[in-house]
Amino acid sequence: MTETHRGTFADIMADHLDPLSYAVATRDHGVIAMVDAALRHRNIALAYQPVIPAGGTDRVAFYEGLIRIYDETGRIIPARDFIQSVEATEIGRRIDSAALNLGLLELARQPDLRLAINMSARSIGYPHWMKTLRKGLMRDATVGERLILEITESSAMLIPELVTAFMAQMRRHGIGFALDDFGAGYTSFRYLRNFLFDVLKIDGQFIHGVAHDPDNQVLASSLIAIARQMDMLTIAEQVENGEDAAWLTAAGVDCLQGYYYAAPTIHPPWREEARATGT
Repeated sequence: MTETHRGTFADIMADHLDPLSYAVATRDHGVIAMVDAALRHRNIALAYQPVIPAGGTDRVAFYEGLIRIYDETGRIIPARDFIQSVEATEIGRRIDSAALNLGLLELARQPDLRLAINMSARSIGYPHWMKTLRKGLMRDATVGERLILEITESSAMLIPELVTAFMAQMRRHGIGFALDDFGAGYTSFRYLRNFLFDVLKIDGQFIHGVAHDPDNQVLASSLIAIARQMDMLTIAEQVENGEDAAWLTAAGVDCLQGYYYAAPTIHPPWREEARATGT
């Protein structure tokens, strides 16, 4: 093997990994390369999923904007195939920046829209992400009051002091904050009190089948009680059937989100209405 060839990703992996690990690493590298190319070519979009007040389906509390990344054929690259691999990398920060930019532009176009956008706490220290946020806030003075930033529990716990300082600064602009995937990680309740999130989103693993699962019922009820004690709105994620929705509503959850109500879509109602009216 020549020195030229030994420097390639494939050769380095082949030298250090067993065949299965090598195959997995090569696949992951290929997916990350596709994600990188999609970001460079802006083959991205936001899909919007409604968050519904418990006990009623006639109105939407707000929408969550979920990034969709497309390969060169126009197919969605599943987030599960890359999200863990890029979480701590610059590609992860670029994904956060792209999602935030798309969300801020949509908020500026739709003055009645309230929108949640996902982010990692790591992005607070990424200059381009912060520049994107400041630019969006300057573009439209009402955007901050209509923006919710969802921070995953696992990333918030990595740098809690930085997160609390950032939240305090952004609250001056009216921005709300949601702790995403609550219960999935190892939140220090001391930090949870210091954070003062506006919203706690209960992780879907405690929601699936909750109407008939005693263990999930105890866990979901406990998480709802914690949020209520700290005066935070609760959202149950990944609600997929009417029985679970009814149980969660009776248990006191504030809002529900999941395929039972609507799948994420890149064609939200306001765009369909505009298309129908020709505006």
